Amino acid sequence: MSEQAQAQPAVDHVVLGKLTSPHGVKGWLKVYSYTSPMDGILDYASWMIRQGATLTRAIVVQGRRQGKGLVVQLEGVDGREAAEALAGAEILLPKAELPELDADEYYWHQLEGLRVVTRKGLALGCIDYLFETGANDVMVVTGEVDEGVEARERLLPYLPGEVVLEVDLEAGMMTVDWDPEF
Repeated sequence: MSEQAQAQPAVDHVVLGKLTSPHGVKGWLKVYSYTSPMDGILDYASWMIRQGATLTRAIVVQGRRQGKGLVVQLEGVDGREAAEALAGAEILLPKAELPELDADEYYWHQLEGLRVVTRKGLALGCIDYLFETGANDVMVVTGEVDEGVEARERLLPYLPGEVVLEVDLEAGMMTVDWDPEF
């Protein structure tokens, strides 16, 4: 693993998962992946590893499914002690290295922080984060709202064409078909 700290701030990166604990005695690590499918994280030959404020480049030597999870061997991590030192570190990827999406497709990190307004222009808040439910993804909307709209956490289904009417990344806004009382 490279010892050089990267000068790029973490804002230029997206978190793909984390290294959870050692696997065996030869330096392998268990990986918790935020990608879908979970082994999509193994499609990238190198990662940025964040421990506190330090970012270092890690070369993925090999990785595989192991039981219900993933394990990975990183270059230069040759024993259990070296693997233990990385436990809990986040796995990041420069946003520029993410595959391009089709029109009207978005990564979650692009949607987080967008201001959410109804088709009538009432602000419901901003997208704090998203999560999967099996049926569809759900947006958690919190924060500043317009007068007359109750300030609370709202769970809106991410259903393009039904609930999500428009996404304008440049304006930082999403228009939804949603009753502010709901």
